[in-house]
Amino acid sequence: MINLLTINPVAFSLGPIGIRWYGILIALGIVLAFIVVQKEMVKRGMHPDFLTDLLIWAVPISIISARIYYVIFSWDYYKENPGQIIQIWEGGIAIHGALIGAFITTYVYTKRRGISFWKTVDIAAAGLLIGQLIGRWGNFMNQEAHGGPVSEKFLETTIIPDWIMNQMTIEGVTYHPTFLYESLWNLVGLIIIILLRRVNLKRGEMFLFYLVWYSIGRFFIEGIRTDSLYVIGELRAAQLVSVMAIVVSVVIFIIRRYVRKVDVNYQDD
Repeated sequence: MINLLTINPVAFSLGPIGIRWYGILIALGIVLAFIVVQKEMVKRGMHPDFLTDLLIWAVPISIISARIYYVIFSWDYYKENPGQIIQIWEGGIAIHGALIGAFITTYVYTKRRGISFWKTVDIAAAGLLIGQLIGRWGNFMNQEAHGGPVSEKFLETTIIPDWIMNQMTIEGVTYHPTFLYESLWNLVGLIIIILLRRVNLKRGEMFLFYLVWYSIGRFFIEGIRTDSLYVIGELRAAQLVSVMAIVVSVVIFIIRRYVRKVDVNYQDD
């Protein structure tokens, strides 16, 4: 393996303020997701300002809910350090918390505006995967969200580039780049979502596919990670939420397709 220097998590500084790669990549993911989703929403006949208006509420609420989720599952620490609960700039957010906040906000907002929730989230599914696959590279820059130590055999046979494995080497120990596994899983999911648009599924099924696809990948990748949040004992919060998401999505799919027999498709106005 080529011995490269690890990447500094701070991209540049503005006086005393350090601008971190993590924030830059999160912002990049949001911008690219916005562009893709906005284009599809206009194509599907939605008002050009709808997504912007929605995000004004959804983004801050998602950040807050991501922090609340993290604090709840790290309560043993925060109950002893309550002053750090609001110190989100020190790190400590969870994607599942952000998704829960985004889904609730979208549901309430679309109902108040008289717009189909299912149509909205179907279109947004691709954007969610874009944001997640790019955002994971922020974990790479921070040398976090990695798995356990890898063996010498893994390092000898892996096709993962040296510069990635070097960044995953912390204090002389090289770890599984689980951020990469999840990013690639989301990339494959994004490609499938784009292809499914041509299949013209029933309304809501694109979003349900996203939930199942992401949750399957997250369940197995979470089992490798060393920084998981836990519910009770060795029960990982992300794995529990992933299983719940899969079950609920399948149940909703069956009800909508075979009980309610939804007759509106993805491409319908």
